[in-house]
Order: sequence, then C-alpha cells, then structure tokens
Amino acid sequence: MAGTKPGASTRAFRVGLTGGIASGKSAVAALFAALGVPVIDTDEIARAVVAPGEPLLDHIVGRFGPEVLAADGSLDRRRLRDIVFADPAARAALERLTHPAIREEMDRRSAAAGGPYQIIAIPLLVETNARAGLDRVLVVDCSEELQLRRVQARDGATRAQAEAILAAQATRARRLAAADDVISNEGELSALRDAVEQLHARYLGLAATRAAGGQK
Repeated sequence: MAGTKPGASTRAFRVGLTGGIASGKSAVAALFAALGVPVIDTDEIARAVVAPGEPLLDHIVGRFGPEVLAADGSLDRRRLRDIVFADPAARAALERLTHPAIREEMDRRSAAAGGPYQIIAIPLLVETNARAGLDRVLVVDCSEELQLRRVQARDGATRAQAEAILAAQATRARRLAAADDVISNEGELSALRDAVEQLHARYLGLAATRAAGGQK
C-alpha cells in the first residue's frame, strides 16, 4: 500500500500480522490486545474508508458502476468482491483506489495509538506486498486441510468453494517465506496464548532496542 510513512524514529515498532483465511489471525490479535498492545485492523479501516459519504466510495462507483451499491447507498462488498475475484485487472484497479486511503488512515491510527509496539493486522499482507513501514511480519499458520475444514464450518461453504478461496490467496509456502515470526495455530487456545506471550516479551525487547538506537 503506497503512501507517506512516518520515519522509523518517530513511530512505534510495528508488527504486521497476517495469515491465510481461517488460520486464526483474529484470535491472535485478540490475545495481543488483551496484553494491552494496540491492534490496528486494516480490514476495519478498509470498511471505514468506503462508508457512505467518504470520497473513496464515489471513486469506486465511478470505476465499477452503481451496481456495487446496496439499496441503502452503502458499498455492496459481496458484489464488489465477486467482480474483482473473477478479474485480476479489476482487482488491481480496486487496489490502486483503496490502498493509499487505507495506508493514510492506518498511519493516522498508528500515530494516535502509541505504545512500545503495535500489531498491524493485514490479512493480505503478502498478496499486496505491504511490508513497507513494518518492522517485522508475524504469520499465523496452520495446515491447508485445517483451513479448509474451518472455512466450511465457519461460512457454510462447500469444499470446492473453500478450495477456491484458498487458491486466490498466497500459498502457505509464500507466507512462511515472508515471515520473521510464525505462530502455529493447530492446537489448544492455551498453546496459542503461550506463543503470544513469548512474542510479546520479544517484541517489547526489540522495540526498546530500537528506541535506544540499536539494531532490530
């Protein structure tokens, strides 16, 4: 996502949180939040910047047509998702419209949130090459078979639908290759909590080192 970024010396240490669908990103984000860590959710930001009355919504309608609007004038996200899912060029056009606005709002919220370090939740971090402005990337990982079962159970999707969703995302190998840190989410919540607490201590140390002028 393009945009002007605060200098490393003037912003909090940022950890980009990502993972495939149904990997457990939200659970991990909630555990960090419970430890008092500011969590900035780019999915939430993506909804906010296209709310009725926001200039970006008009630009999207101008590019994709009024059929992407719901009856109440809000963005029909499902309809727009169907359009861009089937057309890589349309998806790229949407990203050119939305990513600068998302980045600007993310930076605004980050500056307001403070804290020694922050979790920046970016579901499509790898797919959109959104590493810029982050100090580390944390990937929540699980097997693709477990992802498929979770998507089917959570969304009522068929096996074929779940497989299509996974196929549209970065591969597991590509996400892991982009990771500085990995949390495996294939077991109990207690194990997930332990992993988060260990990383919390590590990130506090890394943030303090950088604040003191050391190396990451």
